Amino acid sequence: MIQTGLIQNVHDDLLTDVSYDFYGLHFATCSLDQKIKIWSLDESTGIWSVEDEWKAHDAAISKVSWAHPEFGTILASASFDRTVKIWEQMTYTATTELQPNTSSASQQASGGSSSRWSERAALVDARGTVRAVEFAPHHFGLKLATISTDNHLRIYECLEQSSLTTWQLSEEVDVTSLPVASRPSSHSVAFGTPTHTNATLDGASASLVAQALQQSQGSLQGRGGLGNREADGGWCISWCKERYWGEVIAAGSGTSGTIKIVQISPSRRPTTLLTLDPSPTGKSLAEGNTTGAVPGESDAPAPYAVTTVAWAPSCGRSYHLIATGSRDGHVRIWKVKPAEEGDMEDDSGGSKWTASIAADFDNHRSAVGRVEWNITGTVLSSAGNDGRVRLWKATVGGVWRSAGSIGVEQTEEEDAGMDENAAAAD
Repeated sequence: MIQTGLIQNVHDDLLTDVSYDFYGLHFATCSLDQKIKIWSLDESTGIWSVEDEWKAHDAAISKVSWAHPEFGTILASASFDRTVKIWEQMTYTATTELQPNTSSASQQASGGSSSRWSERAALVDARGTVRAVEFAPHHFGLKLATISTDNHLRIYECLEQSSLTTWQLSEEVDVTSLPVASRPSSHSVAFGTPTHTNATLDGASASLVAQALQQSQGSLQGRGGLGNREADGGWCISWCKERYWGEVIAAGSGTSGTIKIVQISPSRRPTTLLTLDPSPTGKSLAEGNTTGAVPGESDAPAPYAVTTVAWAPSCGRSYHLIATGSRDGHVRIWKVKPAEEGDMEDDSGGSKWTASIAADFDNHRSAVGRVEWNITGTVLSSAGNDGRVRLWKATVGGVWRSAGSIGVEQTEEEDAGMDENAAAAD
C-alpha cells in the first residue's frame, strides 16, 4: 500500500520543482513566486515543516539541485531571470560575518530557524531562461550542468571550494549542433515492446492523433509555427551516475523530441555518443536508411518536446536505464548499452552505444512534467498534468508495469485499481 501525506499551501504560486537532499531528511521547493523553501522532517512525528525560506531570484525559479554533502550543504537554483545561483547553508550566530561579495537571505520559520542561506555565486552566462540545473556525481568534483532556452549546455567547475565564489565555465556547447562520435547505424532503436499501451511507433495511431488535438496547447492547425515558441519546447539534463564511463550526461533541448547522450572529456570537445529518438525517422536512421522522406512531406506528426529526463543508478547492471517524459503524455524507459571493450568506430574512435525502448506508457494522457528514479533504479515515478504521480516497476520477467498512482483527489475506485496494479507488479 502506498502511504502519502499532503502539505497544504506550500507556496504562494505554482510549484515548479521539489528536490530531496542526500539523506532524504530535507527537501527544497521552488515556485513561480520567486522563493525557495527548505523543509525538514521531524523523524519522531513524521511531520515536515519549513526550516528556511527566502526570495532567491527576480523571476520564476525553474529548478533546484543539492550538491553531495561531502562539499557541504550547498544548493543551486535556476531561474527565468537567466541566472543560476549557488547557495550555502550556514549555522546562524550573532557574530557570524559574511564573506565579501556574498549576501544572506532567510526568514524565521514557525518555531524559529537556526540557519541561514547565503548566496555564494551567480552564474550569468545564459542567453535564455535557465530551465535545468544539476550537480555532477561527487566523484567528478564540485561541478554542475545547466541548460537554457538558447539550447546551450554549460558545465561549471568550482575552483575555490572553501568559499564557493569562483566558478569556471569549463564547457559551453549547443546541444542541437553537437558532433556525433559514432555513425547513425550504431544507434539501434527497438520498437513494439510488450509494455506499449498503443500501437507500435511505426506510425501514429488514431487515438494518439485525437489526443494530441485535444492538448491544452491547441491543435497543430491552429498554431502556426508550432515548436518555434519557448512554451512548446523542453530543456532537461541528467548525469550518468556511474564513474566508469566518465562524465556522460543526457540532454534534451527545444522541440526535437530527442535526447542526446553527451560525452564530456577534458581532452576534446563534447560529442554525442547516442541519440534517443522514438520517432519513425529515428528508427529509419537507426536502420541505416538515409534516403527517407523529405522533411515536411511525411505523414508522421510533428515531434513533441521531451520535458524531463532521469538517468537511473546502475546498481551493477550491464546496461543503463534512462527515463524520459514528453509533452505528448508518454513516459518512455530506454535501455542503453555502452560499447563493449574493443568495439570502436574506425575513423572517429567513438564508442558504439546502442539503445532500445524497454517501456512506453501514455497513462497520463497529458504533458509529463517530471520523471525520477528511486535510489536503486528499480522504481520509476512520473508526474503529469493530469494531477497524478504514477509509479512504474519491472516484473520478474523484466516487463515494466504500473505499480500504482497517487493523486491529491482520489476516489475509492482509483484506490482499488491502484492496489490491483501494485499486486500485479509484485
